[in-house]
Amino acid sequence: MKSEKILTIGTFDGVHIGHQKILKRVVALAQEEDLVPTVLTLFPHPRMVLQKDNSIKLLNTIDERIQLLKNLGIEEVIVKEFTKEFANLSAKDYVEHILVDELNTKQIVIGYDHHFGKNRSANIDDLKVFAEAFNFKVEEITAQEIEDVTVSSTKIRNALNNGHIEIANSYLGYNYFISGDVVKGKGIGRTLDYPTANIDIKESYKLIPRDGVYVVKSEIEGLTIYGMMNIGTNPTVDGKTRSIEVYFFDFDKDIYGETLRIEFLHWLRSEQKFENLEALKKQLSNDMTDALEHIKTINA
Repeated sequence: MKSEKILTIGTFDGVHIGHQKILKRVVALAQEEDLVPTVLTLFPHPRMVLQKDNSIKLLNTIDERIQLLKNLGIEEVIVKEFTKEFANLSAKDYVEHILVDELNTKQIVIGYDHHFGKNRSANIDDLKVFAEAFNFKVEEITAQEIEDVTVSSTKIRNALNNGHIEIANSYLGYNYFISGDVVKGKGIGRTLDYPTANIDIKESYKLIPRDGVYVVKSEIEGLTIYGMMNIGTNPTVDGKTRSIEVYFFDFDKDIYGETLRIEFLHWLRSEQKFENLEALKKQLSNDMTDALEHIKTINA
């Protein structure tokens, strides 16, 4: 027999502290009821499919989202491909064929404002009617409970786009991060005595915070390594394409080809064009001083 599930449903972009409240409730109920704590999430984002909107930027790649959910105790993450066919499913077909037949759902924990089915025409009251018909329970998360944590993925995106890293991190409940492969760059950093790791992020829908210089950290070979990162076009050397480069402090190992997770800690300054490489080098020295001061305050 398929394992019986307790389910919550949503995009969960960011898996932020508002989401975490719901997810922790699912995990706690799963233990009480001897059910498998499960998330049903959709990918790609519906706007990418229905409106062909490729400008939407998400806080997590789908792999990052799955990992964050599992870190919170969710045992199964069901990723449903969002297609036009899926969007056209009637509410009844969706509940009967996906939630009940396919997923063996016995309980659903869901927000008061949840909508589903074709044109998002069904609501929480409809779900409760289906629950009676198909023999599962619904626990409604009230407006008050959701508003207790006034967080939204949009607020976090806005904070990141404005360099307000600490605000974004407080909403997320963890440090915002990017994951990417270390690739060869132009080698300009090395000529300035600041050799950088160039980070290549494959997923174009991943939100990259605003251009500028950041204090960051990463875990490399089991060690926490701090550094400073530049996001931008390198205007001092007439760069044209946006790049992500990290200079790690007290670190000189060859990490080409490795995949790194880099966490954002603090925004230092905007990217700017300097008169020459000497002026840029002087600024990098100042940036490093500022970054090390900030790291001291974190670890104090």
